[in-house]
Amino acid sequence: MSYTSFKNIAIGIAFSPTLEANVSEAARLSCMFGAKLSLIHVGQRSDEKIRTIDQYIGNCGQSQLSYEIIFNEGDPVEVILETVKEHKIDLLLLGALKQEKFVKFYLGSIARKLTRKATCSVLMMTNPSVIRKPCKHMVVNGLKDAHTEHTIETAFYVAHSLGSNQLTIVEEIEQEKVSIKIDDDQSLRKANLLKEKLKRQEELRVQGILNHIPSEEKKDIQVSTQPIFGQRGYSIGHYAQIVRADLLVMNAPKKSSFLDRFFPHDLEHILNELPTDVLIVR
Repeated sequence: MSYTSFKNIAIGIAFSPTLEANVSEAARLSCMFGAKLSLIHVGQRSDEKIRTIDQYIGNCGQSQLSYEIIFNEGDPVEVILETVKEHKIDLLLLGALKQEKFVKFYLGSIARKLTRKATCSVLMMTNPSVIRKPCKHMVVNGLKDAHTEHTIETAFYVAHSLGSNQLTIVEEIEQEKVSIKIDDDQSLRKANLLKEKLKRQEELRVQGILNHIPSEEKKDIQVSTQPIFGQRGYSIGHYAQIVRADLLVMNAPKKSSFLDRFFPHDLEHILNELPTDVLIVR
């Protein structure tokens, strides 16, 4: 089984009202994955800042946590990207409160750059909290892509690490594939039959991926598949919101091109809305 394990985790931190929640989430996640934590602050180093972070980590009760605080000045994106490379980070955490519109916009703009350029996976936390909120239900993309099997395998690893007991794999089917003009009962029946055929094809493809995953990795996890028709990216984000998923797991985008400025990647819809916590697997 091939998946991305998280042994070195980093989080970009700012000394804002959400600092304690972000530090608490990062400390807990690092312990749950058995990882070392790097806290990256784009700004000047000071003893007061170090004392504040040490205090928040101490309040978490994660005495076994191994961590370091990194101070660097410069452009936030460039500093984070360089630190990720230098420290061989496997998972980068980004935190913001969903209801803070300005922070949400800022997170989205930073995330767009980092998800395209970062050499590691990225987890966006929409509601960081000092007190842990269990991650019970995960939704994972099942789109037809060479990277999807790796993403699904990583999702099972994450589910076991976080204690999740429900995992839904969503296959997004573009509505254009059912481009039949419906003007009578016969054409409606034809469209419905085509939809059922596409659903079966997608379910068989995803089941083939699941068959490659060892039984012990699926143990104690309720696994289901859900084919849906609609616009890629938007559909799965909306589904995750409707079922109140705790975590949405997606493939990392391919290298961006000039055309991305005019035709955004599927992930753009999710970054704009942030329906829940989002893990982008690289």
